[in-house]
Amino acid sequence: MNYDFLQCEIEDNIAIVTINRPPLNPLNTAVFNELGSLMSELDMDPEVKVVIITGSGEKAFVAGADLHQMMNLSHVGMMEMNKISRNVFSQIENISKPVIAAINGLALGGGLELALVCDFRISSEKAKYAFPEVGLGIIPGGGGTQRLQRIVGQGVAKELLYFGDMFNADKALDIHLVHKVVPADEVLQTAKEWAGRLAEKPIMALRMIKTAVNTGANVDIESGLTIESACFSNAFATEDRKEGMQAFVEKRKPVYTGQ
Repeated sequence: MNYDFLQCEIEDNIAIVTINRPPLNPLNTAVFNELGSLMSELDMDPEVKVVIITGSGEKAFVAGADLHQMMNLSHVGMMEMNKISRNVFSQIENISKPVIAAINGLALGGGLELALVCDFRISSEKAKYAFPEVGLGIIPGGGGTQRLQRIVGQGVAKELLYFGDMFNADKALDIHLVHKVVPADEVLQTAKEWAGRLAEKPIMALRMIKTAVNTGANVDIESGLTIESACFSNAFATEDRKEGMQAFVEKRKPVYTGQ
């Protein structure tokens, strides 16, 4: 896996993806294309059970989109970049494996949108957050207006989007934007610990939970229950289900094979 702006290490069934454009790790078309390609590889890799996304250095997770590129784009060019970003964010959101954002610093604009498409968000106590787009005369274009309100509620989302103010990790935790806040030097290790626990779970069960939750969030309750039923059936048909139930009866730790 050779990329210009990404680093990827795989250890103990966990892929650690680092966006490497220091010091602020801004997103541009090249980064989006690389993320899309890498995520496809990791999704298909049977050795990878969990993905962690983080930023290089200590200053930023991702401090937004690359404004230098955006300023020089025509309207048509900007719409093309926006389409690429939206597609890649949706790809990350719906990859068949759990994805954890290890937020080591600034998560602004597109960087916060990237964090929102991850299943879990572990934040440094020094991290800062904002959707500052309104101050630039634009709005979030990578799904921020839609995903944010689904996580924090419409009222809080409007406050953050309308004013564009920066806020700290404690507020991010209070509004349930992030799942856990830890000291700066413990962010990646905490993400690895969460990933390690997830890697021990039966793969198909996790996949079906993610499918049921993500897909069900966008339909009515009856349709969601139908989706859940289909996912339940798929999980029940696995060898891991048999092993899990047998291990429970025998009072031992299950040994899952991903089958």
